[in-house]
Amino acid sequence: MPVDRVPLTSTVRRLLAAGLALAALGVTACSQTDGGLQASPAPSGADCTVAKLPLKNPGRFTVATDEPAYEPWFSDDNPNNGKGFESAVTFAVAKELGFAAEQVDWVQLPFNSAIAPGEKSFDIDINQVTITPQRRQNVDLSAPYFATSQAVVTLEGGKLAGISSMAELRGGKLGAQADSTSLAAITDQVKPQVDPEVLDTNAAGIKALEDKRIDGLVVDLPTAYQMTSGQVDGGLLVGRLPAAGGKLEQFGMVLDQGSKLTPCINQTINKLQDNGTLAGLEGKWIDLPDVPELK
Repeated sequence: MPVDRVPLTSTVRRLLAAGLALAALGVTACSQTDGGLQASPAPSGADCTVAKLPLKNPGRFTVATDEPAYEPWFSDDNPNNGKGFESAVTFAVAKELGFAAEQVDWVQLPFNSAIAPGEKSFDIDINQVTITPQRRQNVDLSAPYFATSQAVVTLEGGKLAGISSMAELRGGKLGAQADSTSLAAITDQVKPQVDPEVLDTNAAGIKALEDKRIDGLVVDLPTAYQMTSGQVDGGLLVGRLPAAGGKLEQFGMVLDQGSKLTPCINQTINKLQDNGTLAGLEGKWIDLPDVPELK
């Protein structure tokens, strides 16, 4: 089931819309320019069909994501049901390319394995992967399908409960998933007084928070909201971090580096953005409250 529908404030909606609008200008339908990769040639519409796509398994669309698959990105830990934002986006992309729902095969793959160098066993991976030049040294990352910021989760009555500034945040013991932009945000933006706890998964982060080994867990904003909507006992959303460089983070799908499939995925994502499909799915599955920014 989707998260409870909380009215999305005009401020947050403008931030998300601006992030995707800028992303559309910065990442064309058929290019990979960050990280030194050469631009891919623009495919013709006829090339972006099931019969002509360079697939791992002919006639099948193989999609990877992590397990457990959490809300609001997925629902009931079942990517194949089409519920949750990333599941719904995947099926929308598949449909646009000409796949029937039963031609989409989901496989489980840890986050770190998806972004590591080397040939992939999937056509695309979708798992809240932020687009960065560093990651594009190892894999292709598609045009963005979502934009967001980082946020901090703590426990009611904890050291970070009720804080409102980055200065106060620096005094806490923070944690984040290894190799994530959440961890980078801690080290590069927060600059805490004590070294952060590096965790294998967000599930391990929740455990560390509940065991009070850390004062705060840094994750993307929709995940933070979901965690404090019942996933974490006594969870409290402290606030969101300022956007690094004034730019929201953008999520992209992962593909083999230099994949011939990348241009068609980019073309499809941009079409779904232009025709309002992505905005509609975001409104259905990711409505957020007004979350204050830590100053």
